[in-house]
Amino acid sequence: MDANSPILFFDSGVGGLSVLEPTRALLPNAPFIYVADNAGYPYGKRSEAEIASRVPALLGRLVERFHPRLAVIACNTASTIALDQVRSALDLPVVGTVPAIKPAAELSKNRVIGVLGTEATVRQPYVDNLAAEFAADCTIVRHGAPDLVDLAEAKLAGEDVTVKAVRAAAQPMFDAEAGDRIDVGVLACTHFPLLLSELEQAFPGVTWIDGGPGIARRIAYLTREQPWPSEPEEGIMVFTAEPRSPLLGTLAQYGIGDARTI
Repeated sequence: MDANSPILFFDSGVGGLSVLEPTRALLPNAPFIYVADNAGYPYGKRSEAEIASRVPALLGRLVERFHPRLAVIACNTASTIALDQVRSALDLPVVGTVPAIKPAAELSKNRVIGVLGTEATVRQPYVDNLAAEFAADCTIVRHGAPDLVDLAEAKLAGEDVTVKAVRAAAQPMFDAEAGDRIDVGVLACTHFPLLLSELEQAFPGVTWIDGGPGIARRIAYLTREQPWPSEPEEGIMVFTAEPRSPLLGTLAQYGIGDARTI
């Protein structure tokens, strides 16, 4: 294994930064490539067939170009729909992102869990299977909140995002049957942890959890005996379409020093 071989993070936008950040905390010297498929954004409003076709093909081209040691699908929607196809297509380890229903069930005292994701993610059978396996004694309240994805993108681009707007996007989950008893909320979209401060202010009685730290631990485990550069290096962010120009100024806080469009 070449010490300079990167980890490839993949999402439709900036949501995967919530997975990159805890990974960098565990593996500070790990080189990485972050790919935002903003030409296909937002995945949550696309059909399953589109995602199942687009994601494996695009990741195949990216692996040929950047030769990563491991790929991370840092997107719940892409993972719940296309993870198996990607693993079949690529000859390297692939880590997916799935809703953190198991730890939510371990935390919930009311036994009512909210699953906040994209419209595509919350309707997937994968969520049914996780709920049946790890939260069979819990009521699961799901809500697809596409506006939160746009709000997270706007926040990273330096735009003002209000608690009122975040509350309005997530409120239908709490207005649903049993929603008033939700005490743990699963952020089942990697964009949503970027709005954690606003969500905590909007819903102060709810504990919000996401899969980012667990994914980071999985990446560290899979690469535990591999060499890394002796010093941290600036990462590369790749877009599939021209990004919002203000966004580029916020990437340095994630260790990204080079942004390009392919």
